[in-house]
Formats: sequence, C-alpha cells, structure tokens
Amino acid sequence: MIFGPTPLAEAEGAILAHSVRLGEVSFKKGRRLSAEDIAALQREGVNEVTTARLEAGDVHEDEAAARLAEALMGENLSASSAFTGRANLVAKTRGVLEVDRARLDRLNLVDEAITAATLAPFDVVEPKQLTATIKIIPFAVPGDRLEACLEIAEENGPIVRLHAFQRRRVGLVQTRLPGTKESVLDKTRQAVDQRLAALDCPPAREQRVAHDSEAVAAALQSLKEEDADLLLVSGASAIVDRRDVVPTGIEAAGGEVLHFGMPVDPGNLILLAKDGARPVLGLPGCARSPKVNGFDWVLERLVAGIEVTPRDVMLMGAGGLLKEIGSRPLPRAKAVQETDEAAADGVPRAPRIAAVVLAAGQSRRMGDRNKLLSEVDGEAMIRHVVHAALGSQAEEVVVVSGHEADKLEAALSGLAVRSVHNPDYAAGLSTSLHRGLGALPDDVDGAVVLLADMPKVDAATVDRLIAAFNPVEGREICIPTWQGKRGNPVLIGRRFFPELQDITGDVGAKAVIAEYPEAVVEVPMSEPAVLLDIDTPAALRDLEKPQ
Repeated sequence: MIFGPTPLAEAEGAILAHSVRLGEVSFKKGRRLSAEDIAALQREGVNEVTTARLEAGDVHEDEAAARLAEALMGENLSASSAFTGRANLVAKTRGVLEVDRARLDRLNLVDEAITAATLAPFDVVEPKQLTATIKIIPFAVPGDRLEACLEIAEENGPIVRLHAFQRRRVGLVQTRLPGTKESVLDKTRQAVDQRLAALDCPPAREQRVAHDSEAVAAALQSLKEEDADLLLVSGASAIVDRRDVVPTGIEAAGGEVLHFGMPVDPGNLILLAKDGARPVLGLPGCARSPKVNGFDWVLERLVAGIEVTPRDVMLMGAGGLLKEIGSRPLPRAKAVQETDEAAADGVPRAPRIAAVVLAAGQSRRMGDRNKLLSEVDGEAMIRHVVHAALGSQAEEVVVVSGHEADKLEAALSGLAVRSVHNPDYAAGLSTSLHRGLGALPDDVDGAVVLLADMPKVDAATVDRLIAAFNPVEGREICIPTWQGKRGNPVLIGRRFFPELQDITGDVGAKAVIAEYPEAVVEVPMSEPAVLLDIDTPAALRDLEKPQ
C-alpha cells in the first residue's frame, strides 16, 4: 500500500486518509475518491490530499475483515458487515463461548495490521451480545499476511465457537447426617434450582438419603433410571478424599472418579466423575450459596455440552480467586450492584438498534389504492419492508400505521412486530416519526427508519448500516448511498431523538441530519434499492416488469 500526499491528478480511486471539510466539500476519511470528488476538491482550491493507494496483492480493509470474520466464526454466531475494517461476531443464542486461545495468539502475532479480540474464554453470553471483533488497522493489508492468518483460522475448526445451553435433566442427591437440618438441604436445593433456571434447565429431581456410600449409590442408580443427563451429589459433610463417602458411592453406582479438587476458591473441594457419558459432580460446600464459585464454572460448560476434563479443571487457576479479599474497595455483590445502577452491566455488546417502519401515509399519488397493500412478488409491499427489518440485526421492529390502519395491520398478521397507530398521519411524515421513536425502549442506541414503500431494501442493507454505526468513532447517522447518491433507510443515533421529535410537517430527518455533518457517514451499497421508492402506478408497473 502506498500512503502519503497525493496530487489530485493521481488521486482518483485512492482512499482518502484524512477527512476534508472545506466549503461545500465534506469528505470522511476512508472515502474512495471518484472523478466527481476530484472535481469538487479542485473547485475548492485543493491541489493535494493524503491517500492510501492499494498495490498489487493488497486486500482492502473491509474485504480482509469480512474474510477473517467468516474464518474465525463457529456455530451459533453471526458476522456483521465489515465497515472501516471492522467486523464483529455476535451471539445468536445464549451459551458458553469457547476460544482457541493458542491459535488466536498466533493469529495476532502474524502482522500488526491484523487484530482479533474476543471475550474471555468460557464466558456466558446472551443473544446479540458482541463476542469478538476483527479490526484491520490500516486501509489495506498485504494478501500474503491475510492468507497466513486465514490458514491459522482454518487449521482445526473455528477459533471462536458458541455452545448453546441445552435443556438438561439434572438429578440431585443430598445426604443427611444425624442433626442435619432440612432447612439446610432446602437451601441447597433452592440454590441449585436457581442455577439451573439461569441456564434454561428445569428444576432438579432430588433424592435425600443417609450419608452413606450404599445409600448414595442407590439414589444415583434411581436417578439414572429416570434418564437424568447430569448427576449432582451434595454431601452433608464436605468431600476430603477420593475414598470418602461421596466418591465411593459414585463408584459403587458404576461411575468413575476423574479428578478431585480445583484451583478455584471458593470451589476447591469439587469432585469430577462420569458414569458412561453422563457427567457426575460431587459438590463443594459453597454450592449451597447463590454466590459465584467454581461449581458454576463447571456446570455452565456441562450444560452447554462442553466436555470438562481434569486438565480443564486444573487450568482454571488464572482468575480463579473468587473469594472476597480485603484489598477490594467493595464487596463483590455491592460492587456489581452499584456498577449495574451507574452504567448498566458493563458487558461488551453490539449496539442495540431498533427498526421503525413508517407506513401511515395516504398514497395520494397512487390514486384510489393503498400502495402499501399492493402485491409485489406475491405479497403486500409492506411485508417486504417488514421482512427486511425482522431479518436484520435490529432488536425490535415498530410499524407506524395511520391511513387504513386496520387493513395494514391485517396485512402484517403473523409477523413479530409492534404496531403503533398515528392518528395525526394527515399532518405529515414528521408525526409518524414522532410516534415511532417515542415507542422505542429507553435502552436502544439508535433506530433504522425504513419507508414502507421501498420493497427492494433487504436485511443485508439494514445490517450494513448497523455495522457502520459507531458513536465512539463519530458515526452516529448512517446513510446508504448508490453511486454517490443518498437514499433510505437511515440509521440515527439516540442523541438526535429529541430534535427529531421537534420537527413538524411533511418532512423526515433531513433538516436534523444537515445540522450534524460531522456525525454522518455515507455507507455505499451494492444495489440501487436504497433509491427506489414506489409512489405512482407507473413505478409499481415498472417494478413488476421482468428484469
């Protein structure tokens, strides 16, 4: 890649390295300069710009990020569209994240220009949570460096995998000694069931027996006959040796003790065993408490279908000091609570973007028909737009109805959208925008505003806008373009919602967008669908013509 000052006469096709704002010109860095751009710069008296020019064998940052994201990505993950050299891996379901740390380290050591970061291995993640990000630092990378990274990523399956929680049937054996209080056993059962519920599992099937190896064996055998997938044994007295009551009871029932003890505190006295393919755990005393301990780390992996070996347990020491220590300024529970109250949960996540579909208009230019109910490829036009929103990474879809609301909502039957009626639709587009934005949850970071008469816009278009959205990097208003022309839909960050609520008349967000050019990013699209709205019978007929 050639980087540096470039005469305008040589700059066509090059990538602008630094933003230019001068007179009527406002070009963001990363823009590939066209002949029209060069002419606009010349009119402003610019003779030279700083650019990056790709050489033979170089791979553009977005292509490199996209290819690497696909190579890194395992099951239950999706990759965002690459933008400014970044592509994210997002969780599609709840589960446990597995990361091949050794290969990830090797990949990051290939070249300073190519980076990949993930959450900690074996973190529990939620749907749509950000799990990994791939960032290409410069505007392009040498193809051979990218191929070296792809080779590492493809060596032995995906580097990043998400194991979904599975609905496990769990059996629990609790033992009693003379004087053991039932309330203690009740508390243990409650703590176990709370953990299982958090992992999408039903309550445990429980048996309470004497603290005796034969009684433990008989209870385990009974629970196996009930087809328990995972067996837990909580002793009235802590396990202190492989030959103690709980491990010998497990062996008497046909199980095999694999490992005793773990470098996690609390949780040191856990016992790892198996009965055929069925995992069996002897619980440490701390399992009676709802606080996080070593039992949680093992249970989460097992419920997600990840095998836990003795080596896995023995490698849990880094980060395994979970016990409260005096050097902490706040006890763990209080610190977490205060963090939650002050700034949500602090968990890295993808932006929470909602979709607002504006569908309240009267279709005056269409004559006596509601264009949104007109059939396009066998279904109502409005359904195409809503399908695009639902198929994207947007977390919620709100449809604003007005004219012929009943017919419109009937046309949307069976689709997972929330309808909001705008009784003031005759007063113009701004009233529908007010209703749609006002219906969104407080925790969304932005909204993609879709026009219901643009049936060729698809989910990939919406996702590309979401991928471009990054307030930290100054991209809070994302506008799609086709061959340099701006179109719709538009993604707008939450901080602009109050100003959008103040606009009036039959106008959209253009006036507000014009006030914040520094927050705008143009997102090039590969198809002209972002310019195609259906306003007239002629436009509808053209749409229906075979391509």
